[in-house]
Amino acid sequence: MEKSIARIEPTWIGRTFATFVALALATLTSQACSAGAHQTGEVKKETASVKTTGGEPVRHETGTLDVPEIRAVPALPANPLLEPWAGPYGGVPPFDRVKVEQFEPAFEVAMEENRREIAAIVRTKEAPTFENTIAAMEDAGRTFTRVYEVYSAWSKVMNTPDFQQVERVMEPRLAAFWDEQAQDFALLHRVQAIHDSPEMARLTPEQRRLVQYYYQDFARSGAKLDAPGRKRIAELNQRLATLYTSFSQNVRADEADAVVIDNEADLEGLPEALRKAGATEAETRGLKGRWVVSNTRSAVADFLTYLDDRALREKVWRNYDSRGDHGDAHDNNAIVSEIHALRVEQARLLGFPTYAHRQLEATMVATPERALKMLMDAWAPSVAQVRADVAAMRTLARRSGLTEDIAPWDYRYFAEKVRKAKYDFDDTEVKPYLQLEKLREGMFWVAGELFGFTFASADGVPVYHPDVRVFEVKDRASGRHVGLLYFDPYARQGKYNGGQSDPFRIQERFRGEVTPIVSTNMPFVKPGAGEVALVGWRDAETLFHEFGHALHYLSSNVSYPSLSGGRVVSDYQEFPGELLERWVATPEVLGRFALHHKTGKPMPPALLAKIQKAETFNQGFYMVSFLASALVEMKLHLAKEQPLDPDVFERDTLQQLGAPAEVGMGNRIPHYGHVFASNAYAAGIYRYFWAEMLAADAFEAFRQVRRLHDPELAARLRQHVFSVGNTVDPFEGYRAFRGRDATSEALMRQRGLR
Repeated sequence: MEKSIARIEPTWIGRTFATFVALALATLTSQACSAGAHQTGEVKKETASVKTTGGEPVRHETGTLDVPEIRAVPALPANPLLEPWAGPYGGVPPFDRVKVEQFEPAFEVAMEENRREIAAIVRTKEAPTFENTIAAMEDAGRTFTRVYEVYSAWSKVMNTPDFQQVERVMEPRLAAFWDEQAQDFALLHRVQAIHDSPEMARLTPEQRRLVQYYYQDFARSGAKLDAPGRKRIAELNQRLATLYTSFSQNVRADEADAVVIDNEADLEGLPEALRKAGATEAETRGLKGRWVVSNTRSAVADFLTYLDDRALREKVWRNYDSRGDHGDAHDNNAIVSEIHALRVEQARLLGFPTYAHRQLEATMVATPERALKMLMDAWAPSVAQVRADVAAMRTLARRSGLTEDIAPWDYRYFAEKVRKAKYDFDDTEVKPYLQLEKLREGMFWVAGELFGFTFASADGVPVYHPDVRVFEVKDRASGRHVGLLYFDPYARQGKYNGGQSDPFRIQERFRGEVTPIVSTNMPFVKPGAGEVALVGWRDAETLFHEFGHALHYLSSNVSYPSLSGGRVVSDYQEFPGELLERWVATPEVLGRFALHHKTGKPMPPALLAKIQKAETFNQGFYMVSFLASALVEMKLHLAKEQPLDPDVFERDTLQQLGAPAEVGMGNRIPHYGHVFASNAYAAGIYRYFWAEMLAADAFEAFRQVRRLHDPELAARLRQHVFSVGNTVDPFEGYRAFRGRDATSEALMRQRGLR
């Protein structure tokens, strides 16, 4: 169930309100931090009236506002990060000219430029209007955004030791920079004046939603607190930013620790393609003649599924499961405990009973109680399915000589054997047909059928790594340029260990047409020289899932960047990804693009029938591994006790839930980057299940008309879901597409749990 982090890039408001904005935007990169000390100019002391969320006015003595004094920036050597993006397609990131040492000086210049722009908005003597305040804020920070997008890309896909040093320096400084504006009372005063003015009635619906968006985020960022409260929030943000960076870097350090296999005899049961991939990985690490199991999700899952050597399976599993939990310099338990304590304090300062309540206030689900109920409703049937599946595995395991209980490192191995016995096929039959390149062609074909897009190689566009390819996206009917897609499929050291989709540039048009640039990144095992890249079934779903997020950005058709693309409320973000992955298993895709890597022949109808027949097999495992992580994470953010021991909390919560010991957690607390490498998914893992419910219900509409590329349905999907960004309420958008609210019936049916 762990599919991806679909990171939503910060808009101006996202950059400004980084510590809260994940609540509404799920910005994985909003790892708040403190900019260096700067001189501030004094603003006349005044008393202002600001309404609380309950509508009652409160009086704030604002005192001296932190409006930065404009300081001179020393002349610096030419820096490509500061230049407007040049080249075709409206300009492209200068990845080929960037050096790690250029980030810090580029940020210095970009932050000062952004301060000037904000100071000009605050200091104007004109009465606040949408154009001189809201639109001006949308237009501010252009240089900063360009620098940040490249920095963010390096953080996710080129996180080398020298870059990690830059992160440790910059993350605290960025948080304070963001907080300067997030807590700027003068800005809040101007935004509220527009929010409460007659002008609101004359604005377009999108403009009104943008005003409301800014206004609410100011309040949620602590701008309405008194001066000591704002100061403490800023201190908490800066400390959290440092902790988030340390957490992430600790996990990456442990993920570099692979399992090395010396003897080929130990590889018994492993398919030849995986053996070659392990040998290739060993060679890249200077270990020619041996085999390496990378500590990545895809590699570990493959080895646990096929490797006969139980002791070696256990070693591989424990190496992956214990990331961040070794009691050494990279141990994350103390970091998690401090993050939890600071989040509890944040929530209290902002008037919420728990951090979970703070995070879910601006979501579709709205409260942690509703999210918990939704997860628990699925827990009991999922556990029951696991119990039944384990009983079948235990019978088979006894026949093979295993006298011990099924352990987490056994589950995939024996589940695959049960599937072979029950449905007369296993993943080794399917994988030869799942060529990465053909699946990429398949997902492009789906995008053409549903969205009218075409994809062609964009040669000559600078990339940050040789594995990356760039495709130009066009509208098939008109030939209009839509955007660019960067495709980065393989795992490597320094790259995030999961799927993710990242916009390098967001679509907008309020100052002129700006087309999106999006990347899709995967953690797949790179094949050996001369070999074809093959992926497993779950990886094929991940590929389409991430592409769904990319299509959300590419399909965007809005005016203002803060509301563009995937910048929707956090538990609506995963919906496009969850929906697109449902096309993998369709005859339309498999019949055209599941071609055997040696013969070139399409997948036989009999094998396709087996896949469809076994569609619900092992769903208990995937549901329990996901739900265990989601429930533990939500309960942690509902907890108020301090100090918190993450290992003890995790163990006790699983015991209270009655979690099957045979499954394990999809993600444990000490390495859960979704939750502790930023605040983006904190108290938010439930959103995958929520989005899957929406996706199952939406896909059911296509099944009901018996046309998986029905033109009318596809048009409604584009119009009401993929193109509107955050310009409409997600409930309204979904109803406009589906004709009603979503229900969970389709999901539980597809999971075989009802």
